[in-house]
Order: sequence, then C-alpha cells, then structure tokens
Amino acid sequence: MRHTARAAALGAGALLLALSLPGAPAFAAEQPRIDLRVLVVTDGGPATAAIIAELDGQGTPYTTVDLRRSGRPVIDKAFLADTVNGRARAKFQAVVLPNDNPFGAGSAELAALASYEQTYAIPQVDAYTYARPEAGLKTPEFSGSLDGVRAQVTAAGKSGPFGYLADQVPFEDNSPSVGESYGFLAEPAPGADFTSYVDAPIPGGQGRGSLVGEYRHDGRRELVVTFVYNEHQRQFRLLARGIVDWLTQGVHLGASRNYFAVHVDDVFGADDRWDTELNCTPGDVDCPPGEGTPDPIRMTPDDAAHATEWSKGRKFPLDMAFNGGGSELYREENGGADPLADRLIADRADHRWINHTYNHPFLGCVQDVSAVPWKCAQNADGSTRYVSRADISQQISDNRAWGQRAGLPLTNSELVTGEHSGLKVLPQQPDDNPNLPGALRDNGVTWLGSDNSRDRAQRQVGPALTVPRFPMNVFYNAGRAEEQVDEYNWIYTRAADGGSGVCENSPVATCLDAPLDLTTGYQDHIVPVESTIALGHVLANDPRPHFIHQSNLAEDRIAYPVLNRVLDSYEALFASNAPVVNLRMADIGGELRSRAAWDTAVKAGRVTAYRIGDTVTVQAPAGVAARATMPTGTVRQHLLGTDPFGTAYAGRTSGWVSPALLQDRVTLKLPTAPTAAAKAPARAELPKAYKKLPVPPGVKRYVKPGTSGATPEPPTT
Repeated sequence: MRHTARAAALGAGALLLALSLPGAPAFAAEQPRIDLRVLVVTDGGPATAAIIAELDGQGTPYTTVDLRRSGRPVIDKAFLADTVNGRARAKFQAVVLPNDNPFGAGSAELAALASYEQTYAIPQVDAYTYARPEAGLKTPEFSGSLDGVRAQVTAAGKSGPFGYLADQVPFEDNSPSVGESYGFLAEPAPGADFTSYVDAPIPGGQGRGSLVGEYRHDGRRELVVTFVYNEHQRQFRLLARGIVDWLTQGVHLGASRNYFAVHVDDVFGADDRWDTELNCTPGDVDCPPGEGTPDPIRMTPDDAAHATEWSKGRKFPLDMAFNGGGSELYREENGGADPLADRLIADRADHRWINHTYNHPFLGCVQDVSAVPWKCAQNADGSTRYVSRADISQQISDNRAWGQRAGLPLTNSELVTGEHSGLKVLPQQPDDNPNLPGALRDNGVTWLGSDNSRDRAQRQVGPALTVPRFPMNVFYNAGRAEEQVDEYNWIYTRAADGGSGVCENSPVATCLDAPLDLTTGYQDHIVPVESTIALGHVLANDPRPHFIHQSNLAEDRIAYPVLNRVLDSYEALFASNAPVVNLRMADIGGELRSRAAWDTAVKAGRVTAYRIGDTVTVQAPAGVAARATMPTGTVRQHLLGTDPFGTAYAGRTSGWVSPALLQDRVTLKLPTAPTAAAKAPARAELPKAYKKLPVPPGVKRYVKPGTSGATPEPPTT
C-alpha cells in the first residue's frame, strides 16, 4: 500500500447562564457583580505565559497587563472595579501576578490590588516567586535545580485543588547537562497561615519544602508557586488544572479534560516494508522505479486476536481505519480465504471503525512517479491533473458498502482518505483536489481526517470539517523493531554517521548524537521519546487523535510498547476521577468545532459573564454554546424541573451549555452553600513592605526541544 509521507452549534439568541458561587463576599446590602474574567499581570516570563496558555486552552476569558509596556493601563481602583446600574462591580474574579510583588515596595498598584482582593474575596496566584516571609514561607532552605525531583501532592492538596492527581508530580530531567527547572524549597514561616499543596524533601535536611501552597493573610488568599516552568513541561501540565481550579474557586467559563484516541490505518490491507539496504521502501514512491522487491506487512489472525484482547484489557478501544479492498485482494490471491478479516469481523464490536477508502489510492493529483520525488501530472494546458470526483466518490461508497456487508458498526459521516490524500500536500500539491468536496457531499461525509503535522487547524472542505490527527513516529513501513530503528537512524543521524543527513539542516528535527543500537534502540530510546510526546498531547487538553498503521500491530507489534507506556504513565499520575477520555472521530470533530466558535467569541469580546450572589449570567452570540466548569452535583433549572449539568471529571462537572427549548437562559444551581467570605467594602491597608528578590547564582537558560519556552532567572524587582 503506497504512502507519500512517513511520518456545538446549539440554540439561538443570547445565552444566559445562572449559577451560585462559593466564597462570595457577604455584603450587608446588595451583592456586588463579579465578572467571570481573570486578570493576568505579566512580566514576560514563562510562568505567566504558561498560565495564559492554560486559560486559552480551557477557553477561560482573561485580560492581560504587560508590565514591560510603557503605555499599559495603571492598575488602580477604577481599573479593577466600578458600578453598573448602581451595583458595585468587580471586573475580575481572580488575579495572576508574575510573583508576589512585581511592582516594588510601597506600590500604589499593589495597594489597589490588595484592597480589591479583600473587598471582593478575590484569589491571587503568584506564578513564580521567591520563598520568603512575605509569601508565608521561611527563607529558602534549598534553592537550585529541581530536575528529576519527585514532588508529592499533600493531603491538603488531594482534598483541595489537586484531588485529580494520584500522588507524585515528577519534574522533567531531559538532559543531564542542561538545567530545566529552578526552584526554592522552604517550610511555612512561623505563625503564617500557610497550607502546602505540593512539596518535596529538602536536600540535606529533615523536613519538606513547599512548591505550591496557599497563604492566607490580611483577608487575602494567595497561591504561592516557588518553581519556574514553561507551558510544555510535564510538572506544569500536571498542576495547571488545579491552579485554574483554585484561582476560580471551581466555577469558571472553560473546561479541561485529558484526551487520547488512536487510529489504526490500513486495516485489512498491507503496508510496504522499509528496505534496510536501499534505505527506501520498495513498492512506495520513495524508491526509484523498479528498485527493490516489495515485501508487504499484513496482520495475521493472531495479531487481530491480540489487538482485541489488548483493547479489552486496557478498556481502550482502537479506531480501525479499514480498506475493504485489501481483504478482497487477499481472498483473490488465497483461494477466497482471509482469516484475518474473519477474525476482525468477528470481533467488530470491540473496536470502532472508520472508512479509509476501498483500496487506498492517492486521491489528490494524479501522481507522476517516474522519478523521486514524485510530482503531479499535468494536463495538456499545463494545469494539474486531479483524480476525478467519480473516482473519489466510488472509493468512499464501495468501502462503506463493504463495511456494511461485514456488519461493521460505521459512522457514515467519518472518512480518512489514504495518506490524507485529496487534501493539499507540500511541496507537490499546494491546494486541495477541487473534486474532493463534491465527492464528500455525494457520500454525506462531514468529518475528514487530516495530518496535524501538515494542517493543524480544523478547516472546512466542502461539506466536511477536518479532524487533524497526530502522526506517531512509529513508521508505517516497519513491522519489526530493527526495521524501525534502522529507518529512525537514517532519518535522524548525520551523513557522517551513515544517515541521510536531513536532520542537519532541518528546522523541526534534531540529529541523534550517534546511531541507535539496532537491538536495544527501540525500547531504550524510541519508546520513551514517542510515549513522552504522546503523553504531552494527552495532558494538554487536546482532543486530536493519534494515528499508527496496521503494520505496527503485526510481527513485533511495535505499537504496543509505546501505547502501554502512555497509558501506564497516565494511570500512575492521575486519580480515578480523571480518566483518559477516548472519543470517536466525529465527537472529536464536534468538540473542535464548538471550541473554535467559543474561542472566537471570547477573543472578539462577544462573551459577557458575571455573578451576582448565587447567580452567574453568561451572554454569548446566537448559536454559540458556552463552555463551563462547575462543582459536581450542579443541576440546570428548566421552566419545570431540573436536570444534571455536564458530566463529572477531575472532581468537577463540566460541559457545553446553551438555552433549552423556550428559554433564553440556563440557570445552574450549585449543591454547595457559600463559604467564609469577605466583609463589606472597606479600605485596605498596604501589605507589609516587600524586599527586593535576589538572583540566585548558577541559573541556566534552557529551551526544551520543540518549544520556545525558556527557564529564566528567578524574578527580580
């Protein structure tokens, strides 16, 4: 089988969402209005950038004040609060600062924030600060690299904002020669009302130092974080949900879950094998015409049985993207028998199934494969010659009919074309096949798989929206571990080391220091690297699916070590209330579509949300569903009666909400009563003087491979 690459809209009218909020201030007169928006004050460091990225990912509205900009707004009483229709209004439900005092001693802006937080019971996160008494901690008992540290979620953390984590928070240590995370460990200061949520043993000492904790003082609450991070690092990704939950008191617009789905392409077909001598794939377009002998890889009935048992054991269904023509071809060549297809069809209920076209042709331009690399054939007038609408449509409909005859439980709106063909592919085909939209319309296709590495954003293709898929670096043309390592070495080693050398000038690939051992390289290097990349996607609130090929479930079954490591790592990190969410393709597409509409409305300033006492109102454009997270047990009020809101996840309940029939608003009732609250508005005193933060010695800068994040020096003011 040929490969070119290796590697809701709901309701109408304004949306009004009502709910109760724990921790609202107990004003003697009428309750104030508190807008559901976060204020983020940044100095350009990676810690505040990471929190901004998390708010963006969840779809939570925020306003940024950049301290580096000369024309920035001044943070004063008028900036933070005003009145609306005679009612006091707090413009932000929470505050994020780069450290506990980025303004300097005696700052009027800090005084305004302190007064505001006292008045309206507004929480504050110190994104990365020095351990000191002003932050509720002793001076640091340790400062330095935290690389490889296994921090612990405390009992208070588990019963509080980090209850979705199992136990440990391991800090990354990707390179023994590069510092990746700097931090401070300290115990609470004498007499301070400080509760540690995440801590670690103090090197050379007897106690444990806080890394994340809550400091209550002067009628205010601060979440104090004493280590630096960027948005890609695993330690932050594990804690990000809890930081936002603490920041918003568990009631906010936006939502986050951990998603993982795996598509297996070319099922019933066969994949061409990498030739370790020729360094190409005979039968595919990367080998010169006529060079080498094709040696196809195809699953066996035992491989199919193993896939079924694995899925059952892991409680993780695989999405089988199938080519019915592959089975028919096998039957023609084997006296009408296909034991593999018989076994997979018998186990059809244990997997999900996706139409992958009948026999996997390239559906973009007509390929001219007379040379390497291939190019698009041209018509007499010099225009690109494309595969016809009729040919594309027949590939879709024939495969669907084959699957229906086999009794496969199909969702007809889903399609993944072979190699994502029909969609643009650079450099040969810069545009989509213009005949593709019509063929999709002919067959009722509304969800079309695309390659996330080439086309990340969801986009419209005729009647369909794309569903970008992450390619896993487990190659389609490898059934054995040694083949995978040999090809990996060819791609990722320098020409002087026997590789292709393409990595030497690549903006996206890094050369290996030396070729991997053919016997041990897969388990020792490729499995850890690829599982880490995939787990990073899982922890990033990204529903996009991953894809591998049926060849990876055959012979040495090289996909399973990677998948097992992802799932095992996940289960070791998370509590049972935060399971991996495994969606089918259409549901992923719907989630991406709803997010796009919501995010567009939020970024355009077309969403207004606020709470007054026990009610929160959200106004959004017509047809845009709201994304929200609430306490577990929240119910939605209808004209008559109630029903549960959302679904439970990570100790909260979350989901998409829009007005019910005959309603222009949704009212959510929380199961919890308001907690201890601030008193009526009063003039706040300026907190104690703040000292200048020292710069600890020996801090290195680190840019994580594949990211632009850096670990800077600790904050200085």
